[in-house]
Amino acid sequence: MYGLHMSIYKFEKYKRKIGKPVMNTILMIIKLLGGLAMFLYGMEIMGDGLKQGSGNTLKKVLGKLTQNALLGVITGALVTAVIQSSTATIVLTVGLIGAGILNLRQAVSIVLGANIGTTVTAQIIRLMDIESSGNSILAFFKPDTLAPIALIIGIICIMFIKKESTKNVGMIALGFGVLFMGLLGMTDAVEPLSSSQKFADIIGRFSDMPVLGIVVGLVCTVIVQSSSAMVGILQALSFTGQMTFELIYPIIMGINLGTCVTTALVCSIGTSKDAKRTGVVHIVFNTIGTILFMIVMTILRKIGFMPDLWESVVDSGGIANFQTIFNLATAIVLLPFTGLLVKIACTIVKDSDEEVKEKKYPELEALDSKLMITPPLALEEVTKLAINMANIAQENVFLGLKQFEEYDEERSEKINEFEEKLDCFTDKADNYLIELSSHIKNIADKRQHNMLMQCISDIERIGDYATNFDELAKKKVDTEVSFSETAIKEFDIIKNAIAEILRLTIEAMQDESDYVARRIEPLEEVIDDMVLLLKNRHRDRLCNGICSINGGLIFLDVLTYLERTADQCSSIAMLLLGKNNDEISQNHHMYMQMLHTSSDQSYVAEHENRKAQYLTPLKLMK
Repeated sequence: MYGLHMSIYKFEKYKRKIGKPVMNTILMIIKLLGGLAMFLYGMEIMGDGLKQGSGNTLKKVLGKLTQNALLGVITGALVTAVIQSSTATIVLTVGLIGAGILNLRQAVSIVLGANIGTTVTAQIIRLMDIESSGNSILAFFKPDTLAPIALIIGIICIMFIKKESTKNVGMIALGFGVLFMGLLGMTDAVEPLSSSQKFADIIGRFSDMPVLGIVVGLVCTVIVQSSSAMVGILQALSFTGQMTFELIYPIIMGINLGTCVTTALVCSIGTSKDAKRTGVVHIVFNTIGTILFMIVMTILRKIGFMPDLWESVVDSGGIANFQTIFNLATAIVLLPFTGLLVKIACTIVKDSDEEVKEKKYPELEALDSKLMITPPLALEEVTKLAINMANIAQENVFLGLKQFEEYDEERSEKINEFEEKLDCFTDKADNYLIELSSHIKNIADKRQHNMLMQCISDIERIGDYATNFDELAKKKVDTEVSFSETAIKEFDIIKNAIAEILRLTIEAMQDESDYVARRIEPLEEVIDDMVLLLKNRHRDRLCNGICSINGGLIFLDVLTYLERTADQCSSIAMLLLGKNNDEISQNHHMYMQMLHTSSDQSYVAEHENRKAQYLTPLKLMK
């Protein structure tokens, strides 16, 4: 207690020493920054909730609605309004460029729209202007009433209901509440400025220097890293009653310039040339828009257009309206010149001689770290890569088995090239998924993430078996051995079964079909029976001297790798089925054992069909 009293005493002594006005200024700045921190955090929470709730459709929207420039602008505006950040929209666009979903021209239209969409936050904040005048309904929508209600709803959804479907709603409500609590805090902090003559004098100097206003808006936005937050601060300051139109319009233009600096920095780090060009387009667009608007505003003021406008006091709604008009008008004026913006960007950011050459594996560009801000999109790109890998592995297995018919050195080189590609894809996908794991928040994305982590390693192993077939075929040629006529016929039948199980596996992955995935295990069980039968028969042929020892051992090894190929297909099927079924995901072996011993009609029917198709002809063969 003594220490506490001494601290209070020293604080009061220090307060008297520096003077009350200075101390009040320090406290006001602390409150203002505290309110700003809450505002930014509220935007972050609300944006995360909106992204998680809409992430699954963002790619489809961006991919399909950007073929036309006007639709691209509207799409960019809507997406930015949803995720509450023009920078996030442009970063997402950069990721989709890397994924090959969007081209640079489409990205330009999204950039134009993103500037419009970011004004939605300011339009929401204008709720601060509501005067209830005793009207209970209007009082309900005032931020000092609405914010606590939103916080209560958010906490109930997150902490008490605890359902995945309501978690995103809770995050949006909580973010909305925190955002307005921060705004209220900023408004309270700057309230003393309404009666401050010094503040009025400073504001008066800014009014006569619009270029300085642009610089202040630009610098502050680069520091805060959010144009919406800076406009929010302006709206909070408007409650002092000293913010005039001639003061705020150049600051808003500067804020627009400031937000593209952050975007340019993000777009320039570890991305493709088109991604860098997107950042350049954003800078060029905002710079041209600011210059044009500044010229127009200067001319209007010089000719005496609406003389009462310039010195009129602007409220929160007026600030929001000007920001919207500025961004909308700029987009409309520059929309016909999207082709020119693309040319300017390509002139500034040129391709080097090395980059003109085609990259070895362009498919890997789809795994862009920028997509991680929206995990469903990132996971979809990994899923597409996994399907691509499965097709390569399937082709490689076919090539490896074809080597037993007629060994070809060129085919062997192709098998090794495919194997190298699969290894490279696996390393990239594994590292990408590990990095992505920290961004994943909802259960559905976690299930997809876990499935892909295991599925990719299974596909990679299937590719490995292709090289095993190639090595065994080479050994067969080098040792000058041959398979018996019966062994060749048996080999053909089991190859057809392997081709079928690989086809079903890829189909199940592509269509995300549980029905197709359930057809894999019955076939895998039949392949196991076929391998067992063939191994027993081949041992008999070895004992009877029908086959050579070297040839027999090679044939047995081939059967082992064929069985393992089918096992990996079964594993992938279980992963696909377990993605939405905890009982399967937690114990694959118990589920398979249950299938093998149960009387499940669909499983039994599929198993019998596959036996008739593959096992029975094998048994009838002599």
